[in-house]
This record gives sequence, structure tokens and C-alpha cells, in this order.
Amino acid sequence: MRALELTRTSASDPPELKIKDLPVPQLKLGHALVRIHYAFIQPSDRLNAQGGFSYTTFPRVPGRDYSGTVIDIMSDHPESKSWVGKHVYGTSGSSLGFETDGTHAQYCLIPENALVEKPSRLSSIQAATVGVPFTTALICLQRAQVKADDVVLVLGARGAVGSAVVQMARAMGCRRVLTAARRGDPTPDIVLDSGGSIKESISKLTGGNGVDVVIDTVGDLALMAAVMEQLALQGRYAWIAAPRGADSKQLAFDVFKAYRKEISLVGCNSAARTLEQTAEYLRSMSGWIETGLLKAQDESQLSIVRIEDAITSGYGNPTRKMVINMS
Repeated sequence: MRALELTRTSASDPPELKIKDLPVPQLKLGHALVRIHYAFIQPSDRLNAQGGFSYTTFPRVPGRDYSGTVIDIMSDHPESKSWVGKHVYGTSGSSLGFETDGTHAQYCLIPENALVEKPSRLSSIQAATVGVPFTTALICLQRAQVKADDVVLVLGARGAVGSAVVQMARAMGCRRVLTAARRGDPTPDIVLDSGGSIKESISKLTGGNGVDVVIDTVGDLALMAAVMEQLALQGRYAWIAAPRGADSKQLAFDVFKAYRKEISLVGCNSAARTLEQTAEYLRSMSGWIETGLLKAQDESQLSIVRIEDAITSGYGNPTRKMVINMS
């Protein structure tokens, strides 16, 4: 099979990504052999190829999100054979693409209890793009203990995770969902690069009451510090991103105010979940997808690249939303 493979000669050297002809994975008990049709290149895949995850083992086929067809399955349960021929989709959790071979190959082994049937409303291309953003969005909302009477503010509402959070919060019936983005089409409630004070904007939009929940997908510490002050009593702040490189990772805030308001700070990391947990997240949102409450990006916004060109045109082009065609 054709596959992308990461190798690393030493811990001090960056990984090297090459296209290889590798053996088709050998079927093993409790697993399905999935023919990968499409696989998205997530930002975390590019980071993995740069050596950004210390727990990645080498050599390793990268890749987290996918859509495909079950070719065969080895199971103690005869009814498991019903999976053969079904169109499935999914995402990695903590292992796939990091500690076990991932989806940037023509075939991949997926545990039987991590198989999720593709919703009919998603095309095979769309299904390959949603695993990480959809599951991350749901993790954020669950860890922030979002309720129907909450006012929720989404920072980075135009991004893949942020837009999923907005849709899910509305599907959950939250009292109000406010959006903040650096560019707006449709126009967000708060334009982050407008030069105005975000504190004043939030106060005006909430009548001075603040927001119950903030979901932060931006990773800007100055913005985080400013927005934290606009949390309401027992407010919750959930975030998925932080500055990288030489930028400071330290955040200062008024501990006394935080104590008096009983605020909660919650980090959310989709890569801390098992493959089976991420599959359960996808199953739980299938109703939203099938009823149209949760939509994937339109295919017209995606770029398709062949696996032979996936390194130069895909991994090497971080500004584009790239899907690898594995056919």
C-alpha cells in the first residue's frame, strides 16, 4: 500500500516524512481493516511531522481523521461481520498516528469498538475532515459543563473547532451564543482585531452580567486574561490552544477575584482521549449531524491532493485545508 511514514534517527533530529510502499496491515483480533478513502491533514498532523509530540514512536504512519470502508474484521463475535462493506469515519484520540500507525495510508487497522458508521448527510470527503474539530468541540462543552441557560462566548468562532462549538451550543439550546473572530463573514458579535476593548464589548452584549462560559480556540494569553475578567459568577473558561515556540506560556490573573466568583479554568485536549472515547463522541453527535444542526464544511472550501503529492502540496501548505485522496 502507499503510505506516508515518519522516521527519526535521533531525539535531537526532526522527523523525516516520506511516501513509502508498505505492507498492508495484518488483521488482528478485535480490529477491522479499513480501506481509507480520504484523510484530512489536521494542524496536529503537521505538528507531529515536525516532532511536536514527545510520545510519538517511530517509524510511524501519521494521520488522525479519515473516512473509509471496512474490508475485513477479526472478532470473536459472528455479528461483527456485519461491519464489512460499511462506510465508516473517525479520528485518533491519543494513539492513532502517534503510537500506532495512522490514517495517511491506503489501509489502516481500527479497533472494532472504535468503528463509527458515517452519517448519510456527510460526504466521504466531509467525513474525513470533522473528527478532531467535532470531538474537540464536544469535549470543551462537556468539560465546561454547559447548560441550556448559559450565555456562551466562543473565541475563534470562524475556525474548525470554534464553528463546531457554536453549532453544538445552539443545538444544546443555550440561552445565547456569542461569537468572536478576527474576521467576519458572517459578521461575528465581536471582531477581535477591531481595536476596541473586548471587555467593553462583552459587558455591552451581556448588560454587564458577563458570560457563563468561554470556549477559547485562539491561544492568545492577553486575550485570555482580558476575557477571564468578564466571566459571570461560577463562570467556566475552557481552552484548547496556547502559544508555541519562544512565547511565554505564563498567565497571570487575580486569584482573589477568581475565588470570589468561583470561576473554573479547564484545559481541553482531544489527544488525551482513547480511540474508543473519540468514537463514542462521534456516535453521540450523529443525531445533530443527520438533522442538519451540525454541519461540516462545504467541499468547495477544501483542497484535494493525491497521496503522491501529500507531502509537498499537503503537509507543505499549512494555509490550505487539505484532504488526501487515497485512491
